[in-house]
Amino acid sequence: MERPAAAPYDPAEHARAETRLTIASPEQMRELGRRLAKLLRAGDLVMLSGELGAGKTTLTRGLGEGLGVRGAVTSPTFVIARVHPSLGDGPPLVHVDAYRLGGGLDEMEDLDLDVSLSDSVIVVEWGEGKVEELTDDRLQLVIHRAVGDTTDEVRQVILTGLGARWAEAGLETLTA
Repeated sequence: MERPAAAPYDPAEHARAETRLTIASPEQMRELGRRLAKLLRAGDLVMLSGELGAGKTTLTRGLGEGLGVRGAVTSPTFVIARVHPSLGDGPPLVHVDAYRLGGGLDEMEDLDLDVSLSDSVIVVEWGEGKVEELTDDRLQLVIHRAVGDTTDEVRQVILTGLGARWAEAGLETLTA
């Protein structure tokens, strides 16, 4: 039996684009979300990680404003997921908090994220090890902040675009 020919290697499929930012306030985090929304389109998966209070929901609030979606973007911790329909012709925002979900994609199947992905922007907080199988093209944001008893509002944000979608998406424009 003859083996099927392997697909040719496409370096863009394995591309990584990385941008690092320093954010000094919650308003700057929200503004980052508004600016990032300009780069997003239907079919995009955005994974957010960081300590409690790092600014994941604040950033998502800015994404919602930038995408022009309906409803106040709040943490979906207890409902797991919220859908915010577009008020215009843009994609809806699906905001997921996977903090309380222990398993991988199997446990998240009831959310039908794979069905929603093609026509929505999906943002998943705490999604590491849970949603990567949805697509090879995803944007991962890691938000670092000082921990402990501190009033330090400064955050270090690392944006990593994975896959062909993010190879030329313009993440570097977010530093301007």
